[in-house]
Amino acid sequence: MNIPFLDLNPLHQELRAELQNAFERVLDSGWYILGHEVEQFEHEFADYCQADHCVGVGNGLDALHLILRAYGIGDGDEVIVPANTYIATWLAVSYAGATPVPVEPDEQTYNINPSLIESAITPRTKAIIAVHLYGQPANMNVINALATTHKLKVIEDAAQAHGAKYRGQRVGSLGDAAGFSFYPGKNLGALGDGGAITTNDTNLADKLRILRNYGSRVKYLNEVKGFNSRLDELQAAMLRVKLKKLDEWNSKRKAIAQVYLHELKNSALQLPSVPDWANPVWHLFVVRYPLRDQLRQKLQEAGIGTMIHYPTPPHRQTAYEELGCAISVLPITERIHREVLSLPIGPHLEKHQLEETIQLIKEAVCA
Repeated sequence: MNIPFLDLNPLHQELRAELQNAFERVLDSGWYILGHEVEQFEHEFADYCQADHCVGVGNGLDALHLILRAYGIGDGDEVIVPANTYIATWLAVSYAGATPVPVEPDEQTYNINPSLIESAITPRTKAIIAVHLYGQPANMNVINALATTHKLKVIEDAAQAHGAKYRGQRVGSLGDAAGFSFYPGKNLGALGDGGAITTNDTNLADKLRILRNYGSRVKYLNEVKGFNSRLDELQAAMLRVKLKKLDEWNSKRKAIAQVYLHELKNSALQLPSVPDWANPVWHLFVVRYPLRDQLRQKLQEAGIGTMIHYPTPPHRQTAYEELGCAISVLPITERIHREVLSLPIGPHLEKHQLEETIQLIKEAVCA
């Protein structure tokens, strides 16, 4: 048996002819940076996210970093971040020169716990980054209300949540700005690195277009010290093809998640919890189990691929050892990272693969 955690080959075979046509269109155009394909994708993705603007950039980390830069957030400032997230969220804050201030998650949703945010706010706080972790939106109404009270910016880290909805509205239009990643394994993935920023803030979008392109809107005239972070024409063309299939693929992920939730509801696993106001896109299906490593080993021996998102939280990484966080400081995050396991999920996971995975999990956790 061989059931991969995620297999991108069937996805690309499904769209092979369209992807090849997109490649040839870019090749024949003779224009490879900031041309027609990027411009069209930006319009299409902004519309999809119910946002006014989209700015294509090099990757998801750059998306968050450039948002912070464009808002003038930097040295001496603090940005509230989830303790339970991938390190890229924190790195964006550090790249801007600011300090990440971690807040524990809600143990049911794994997203930042809004009730703990206010106590982390100081006179130096300038923004809150809300991560829509595993493809499930954070509780944005509460976060936005706190931000309004304290005059803070709200930035969505939507790297795992393409197409997710909060109270019927797409992520990417729920805060002041949102950063997306198009890493190949995402629900909307390129064939390499790529990212984008969505926002309803016209002034911010203008600043971002300058920052991503060496600080220039006119070639060889540099208004500010900018960066080289541009979504390229080829990746934009590929993303335009895939964007048309995104809702269909997300629906297939949801159907798989529903089977997992139904079939494993009486097992010893702690299953994902979805609030009534959330419509997740199931980028990951993450369970918790106290004997996580043993379970993963049994599944691996049976040929079932799993992943751990993430084995070491940001505050325990050597990169942030200067924070000096003791285990007792963020106990919920520590516990989550010891127990989480991501099961196979993807729009092309076959029915028999899903059934075999569920059967083996039941046998493993009941043994």
